[in-house]
Amino acid sequence: MSGAFFHFQQLNSPSTARATPDDNNTRVSIFSDTAISVFLHVMNHSFAGRFRTLFVLGRVSNLPTVWSNCLAGWWLSGGGNGWKLTLLLPGISALYIGGMFLNDAFDADFDRKRRASRPIPSGQISADTVWTFGWAWLALGILLLIFCGKVAGALAVVLAICIVIYDAAHKAITASPWLMGLCRFWVYVIAGSTAANGLDGNSIWCGVALAFYIVGLSCVARRESFRGPVPFWPLLLLAAPIILAFLLNANDARKPAMFISLILALWIVRCVRTIFIGGEINVGRIVTGLLAGIIFVDWLAVVPESPRWLSIILIALFVLANFLQKIVPAT
Repeated sequence: MSGAFFHFQQLNSPSTARATPDDNNTRVSIFSDTAISVFLHVMNHSFAGRFRTLFVLGRVSNLPTVWSNCLAGWWLSGGGNGWKLTLLLPGISALYIGGMFLNDAFDADFDRKRRASRPIPSGQISADTVWTFGWAWLALGILLLIFCGKVAGALAVVLAICIVIYDAAHKAITASPWLMGLCRFWVYVIAGSTAANGLDGNSIWCGVALAFYIVGLSCVARRESFRGPVPFWPLLLLAAPIILAFLLNANDARKPAMFISLILALWIVRCVRTIFIGGEINVGRIVTGLLAGIIFVDWLAVVPESPRWLSIILIALFVLANFLQKIVPAT
């Protein structure tokens, strides 16, 4: 018979002797340990829940695609300036997270009707808190990028404005996918401005190809909120990076470019195959896969002349994105 049970048995039995001071101390110790354990258990779950809410709002599972955009744009413009890269990555990440927070803040009324499980309508966090976090993240991102130079700072303001316009209008206008594509284009341009060669045609043209891919992706994603068949024409835009790679890479550079193009093409087909073969179409799953595919677009942009370590990092980011998507929803 355990000591704890023995003490409780003594306490409840009228025939037992008076409890000694040692017995009382033991009971207090037991109750104290139990209370602390329960408190820590509740607190751990509370903190975990709060962090998960913030992660869901920030859609942090897509951050690896933001980092790959930064690395690609930076490398295409000559790389170098490593200290600026340490500001570029958190700066663009802050702008992205701020945009995602504001996206939910602007969409709160819509989500109450269509996506009640989102953090604001489900009561996990207040709208005022999300607004505050969103503006603070944007401000932090701009501040960090100002330290990367005047051009990067000015373009960060432009990107922030595009983000806010998209968040405020994307449910109201059909051209919103083009705004999303423009936002990702500016990430390439900002990244290129921090590199050794500054802005050049490589980062700009590859940024345009990425923008078209994002437009195609976003057109499909709109069907997650607005029911209806998935149109075929946006799927053609997903091939823009492959077409550009074919046009820009010749001779020895074409072989590695075509290899990565094949990987990207197979990934796109894997993601959208249900649109063509019939059956149930899970738009969320399609979009989630295409979001991870952004990293293949970045890999295709840099592969002809990129060092092996950069390819390894991009592959690792792709694996990380797929892992995080299993924990935090990407959409």
